[in-house]
Amino acid sequence: MVHAAPHILIVGSGSVGRRHARNLAAAGCRISAVDPRTDRLRDIAKEVPVEGCFETLEQALHVSAKELSGVVIGSPPKVHVDQCLASFAAGLPVLLEKPVSPDLASAQRLTKAVASGKVPLLLGYTWRWWPPLAQVRVMLADGAVGALRHVRFVLSAHLADWHPWERYQDFFMASAEQGGGALLDESHWVDMALWFFGMPEAVLARVERISDLEIDSDDNVDMLLVYADGLRVSLHLDLYGRPHERSIRFSGENGTILWTADPNRVAVAHDAVGTWENTDYDCQRNDMFVAVGREFLDVVRGAPVRTCTVEDGERVLRVLDAARESHRTGRTVPIAAARG
Repeated sequence: MVHAAPHILIVGSGSVGRRHARNLAAAGCRISAVDPRTDRLRDIAKEVPVEGCFETLEQALHVSAKELSGVVIGSPPKVHVDQCLASFAAGLPVLLEKPVSPDLASAQRLTKAVASGKVPLLLGYTWRWWPPLAQVRVMLADGAVGALRHVRFVLSAHLADWHPWERYQDFFMASAEQGGGALLDESHWVDMALWFFGMPEAVLARVERISDLEIDSDDNVDMLLVYADGLRVSLHLDLYGRPHERSIRFSGENGTILWTADPNRVAVAHDAVGTWENTDYDCQRNDMFVAVGREFLDVVRGAPVRTCTVEDGERVLRVLDAARESHRTGRTVPIAAARG
């Protein structure tokens, strides 16, 4: 029997895997799932009809590869590259949750595989699909606040609040070996900086664990990206802050643009006293995941990847490796000199 509906394999049935499963099922897809934890397989099966449950990707591909249309990988970063390569070997397009991998060298393996093969990969740096940030990008291109001089990214969110249904100590984010930590997981904001401004010339950074959280991954990142045209971009990422904050402040010669996630707003001011012109948005967080899933289904049907490529992810890891090098040496690191 031929099924018209795409059959998508969800690899990793944690929070993001279940979210993609719900969205893709709502879009008419058939769903199967992979997770080494049987409790998570039971959880995903409670939320959407699941045709097959498997404890390993190898088992799923052995049983179901010919029936599958694509693979969504939402597992810990340390296994991303191997799982992508296995999916490619089965001829299946991949939607890969960020980051590509824990380090630049392994990401380059995947970039080479995508470049030399015929199987596409869409990378899920999901804030690229967020309408307010897309609008800010247009405003910057139009010179809304003149030449930019400084941009500050802030992500501050206590890890214990992320998944209140489980102990944060058991979450992969608590484990450096699993690929957790502020630098890797919140590399969303490094990707945003590159999406807005391209690659910097150099990086100065501290990547540390400074809080009382019971984790062995980093929980505090302070980074400065240096651009040749005089632009300076600073990023502060932490896993201990309350209340939570996600914001970007763009300071130009003729004013400032301020984006905030809460309230969901883009504000512009041109005077010294801060007379803000606010544009509020009613989009919801899940909307960006729905948009990612919609693009992935287009890719499954043969369309090219439009929004975020494995090469974009490799560039992020080039900056992250430079940040690690800067922390080790205490020096500003030119991107070309970063290890890897």
